[in-house]
Amino acid sequence: MGKTTKIKGEMMAVCGMNCGVCAAYLRPKNKCAGCRSEEGQKVNHCKVCQILLCEEKGDVNKFCFECSKLPCPRLKQLDKRYRTKYLMSMIENLVKIKELGLVEFMKLENKRWVCPKCGAPICVHNKRCYKCKSDWN
Repeated sequence: MGKTTKIKGEMMAVCGMNCGVCAAYLRPKNKCAGCRSEEGQKVNHCKVCQILLCEEKGDVNKFCFECSKLPCPRLKQLDKRYRTKYLMSMIENLVKIKELGLVEFMKLENKRWVCPKCGAPICVHNKRCYKCKSDWN
C-alpha cells in the first residue's frame, strides 16, 4: 500500500478546504490551527471568513453542502480561484464529503496530498513538503 498522511477530519473547513494542506497550517512558524479549531491561533482571513461565519447554514460546524444555497457566490468565487491557481476544487470536495462521508473522504485526501519521499502532507498552495523540503510542481 502507498504512503498516506495523517490529516484528521477536523481539518476540513466548512467550505471544503482541507486546512491540513494549507500553507498557513503547514508552515513551521506561526502555524494556523485550522479554521474550525476552537483553540490556537488562526490567520486573519479565517477569523473573518464570510463562508465560515455564514448564518445561512446556521451552525459554524456544518458543511456548506448542508446549505440550500450551495454554491453561494462567495464559495463559487473561492472555488474558481482554487481551481485555477491550485488545481483543487472546494465544491468537488463538498460533493465527495456528502457522497462518501467525512471518514472515507479523508482516506482519499490522506492519499492525495502525500509526499512520496517522506509521507508528510504536501501543501496545496505551493506543492511543497514542509517536512523534507521537496517541491512537487
